[in-house]
Amino acid sequence: MADASPTGPTTSGNVVELRVHGVSGAGADQVLDRPHVEQVAGDRSGGFYRTRPGYPGATGTDGMMLEAYRWSDLPSGTAVRTLSLVFLLPFMLCNVALWMCPPITAYKHVIIALCRVLALTLTMLYVLSIVGVALDLIAWRCMGTPSCLAERSWLSWLGGRSPGLRLGVLALVPIGAVGVVWWLAARSGHSFDAFRTREPSASVHELSAVGQWDGMPLVSRLRSVHVAAAFATLDGSLLAARASQGATGEMVALLVATGAVLVACVVLLCVVRPLDQPIPSTRVDGLTRGLRTIACGLTILVIAHTVRSRRPWPQAGELPGYGAIVAWLFVSQTALLAVLAVVVIWRRSATPGRSALRALGAPVFVTVAAGLAVAFSAELVYRVSDLLDRDGQTAGRLVTSPPLAYMWAIFGFFIAVLTALLVGGVVTVLTRRERWRTAAAIVAADFPHAPPEAAERLRQVERTVARARFTERLIPLTVVYAGLAALGLATSVLGLLQLHPGDAIQRYVGVPAGMVDFLIGMGSYVIAAIILGLVIGGIFAYRTAQFRRYVGVLWDLGTFWPRAAHPFAPPCYAERAVPELARRITYLVDQGESVLLAGHSHGSVLLAATVLQLPPRVTDRVALLTYGSPLQRLYSRLFPTYVNDGALREIGERVGWRWTNLWRDTDSIGGWIFAPQRPGDRAKPTGPTATVDQRLTDPDDVVPPPYDSVPPPILGHWPCESEEAFTEAERDLAERLRADRRWTG
Repeated sequence: MADASPTGPTTSGNVVELRVHGVSGAGADQVLDRPHVEQVAGDRSGGFYRTRPGYPGATGTDGMMLEAYRWSDLPSGTAVRTLSLVFLLPFMLCNVALWMCPPITAYKHVIIALCRVLALTLTMLYVLSIVGVALDLIAWRCMGTPSCLAERSWLSWLGGRSPGLRLGVLALVPIGAVGVVWWLAARSGHSFDAFRTREPSASVHELSAVGQWDGMPLVSRLRSVHVAAAFATLDGSLLAARASQGATGEMVALLVATGAVLVACVVLLCVVRPLDQPIPSTRVDGLTRGLRTIACGLTILVIAHTVRSRRPWPQAGELPGYGAIVAWLFVSQTALLAVLAVVVIWRRSATPGRSALRALGAPVFVTVAAGLAVAFSAELVYRVSDLLDRDGQTAGRLVTSPPLAYMWAIFGFFIAVLTALLVGGVVTVLTRRERWRTAAAIVAADFPHAPPEAAERLRQVERTVARARFTERLIPLTVVYAGLAALGLATSVLGLLQLHPGDAIQRYVGVPAGMVDFLIGMGSYVIAAIILGLVIGGIFAYRTAQFRRYVGVLWDLGTFWPRAAHPFAPPCYAERAVPELARRITYLVDQGESVLLAGHSHGSVLLAATVLQLPPRVTDRVALLTYGSPLQRLYSRLFPTYVNDGALREIGERVGWRWTNLWRDTDSIGGWIFAPQRPGDRAKPTGPTATVDQRLTDPDDVVPPPYDSVPPPILGHWPCESEEAFTEAERDLAERLRADRRWTG
């Protein structure tokens, strides 16, 4: 949509207030708190809106022109895209982990290479899970068993055919599965292509690169490598099955070629500098595309070899070699995770800060991603196995039982989740007294003259503050769960020894095998419940703004970062939002306006990255108002290289310290930027940072006002545009903008 300049005179002293919403996905009318709005720039995915001139309340505080940037449809605008975020969750978490690298220069490329190779193993695991369903369970076992084919016309069409033909035809299923994730990851990235920028950043801090970096060349290279590895994984599975009956010259040549493709994929991911070139490179791009083409051609040859091979096939058991391939992949993931953790911990002394996750974010999130990927893959194979088997059993084991590595994975995942929940419960109980004591002190300072009839309301406020303070406890709990998930992944290695979980644990631990089998079944249902919960959460996050306020924080945090580790992760909305905001702010300043930027929640993160990209001639006419901001509470802990004290101070310096941050103790997501400044705090900040943070009392009161029958609500993380404190902050920043403009003029 073409830009529309404001019409009619204003009394604002040429100040435009540009509001950027957070994860709530509010409409432009809600952000502006005006019923009549019109779009003046952008499109339906991300656009700028203003109040319609001529209607009552068309201007804001002191006559400022109001404008809103609505970006909620960029990360999750449609139901299809929201559901894709659910199914691509392990890929997204693995991609986010790369951006959590601690600020150490010496081993940065080593950590990036390890994250990328681990991301490649997730793609290979995804393919192996589809291979397990389509080739092992259906083509090999079920179609080769008359009792499994009985009354299943949708399977019997290939029953009685040669195993090679069945495997060759069903190999189209994993090929299609690779195409599905490729399509899901690339589909919504096309709308960001017009927002690439080559302008140099005005800041030296890493956060300024978000939104400026053209990620398409890297994503294209990574995608080619992952597609090549995916096809090589399928090829390896087919050739391992064929090799069980002896090798031929043709088979050896195909095996060598498949191994060479996989080695080339790993080597390319370890060569960080050439792969990260921000501009198209004939050599690097040609190499990755050529590798992908070779892998595709090799897959055609392998399928043809499988179909036409005349050598006899074994007729019993699982697909030869498949269980070993899965187990060895788990071994590789465990080893890579251990190396990544050792590298990060070894250099931990060079990392500022006391938070455990501040140093361990990369290995922790990669471990969580790998654990989820393993659990999802194991559940898929386990559920299909259970569906196909009916009631057929052999020696107490299901005829179509999944590979032992998957059974160990489900058992390990369930134990990790159960233990993490128990630890979380213990931590909740142990910290309850301290959190409630702190909450009681805060509430007592805020409402010292509360009447006796407000006791129940005071208790509700204390409960909200105590719960909000639990956010800090989630950091060590995440580290604990990651460690447990890593141990659970390591137990999958026992599948190589052909040890059934029930038999092994009964022999060495003493727990009855029946109990272990019951726990494996329960673990499978837990994983299914998690997947179902994510799907329902994705749907409600799209349809219900209030629900999305809590679920959407994960999506928006994960998709804020460019795809630098896994190309099948959801696209980065900041690649469009940040350049679009910078372009709009620059345009308004060039039109003679001063701009008051107001960002809620993740909107404040977008504005922080934007301010670091603006040239001084623009930031001299800009002020910043943040509220419910996670910059310090979440981003500085999770992404210390990109959001740190230096970057936050530069943001303040760029806007001439015309920056006010509003926060509440009842907010579980947002918080202060530089200092809490609670009543009774002994440490008082000094210098320009002392003027930034402003704590809001929430709720306004604990008794109903004279004109109402209920007390004011507890707002927590909700926006505060209608509060008096927000209006005063608007008025103060606007006056400072006008004063500085008169002074420079």
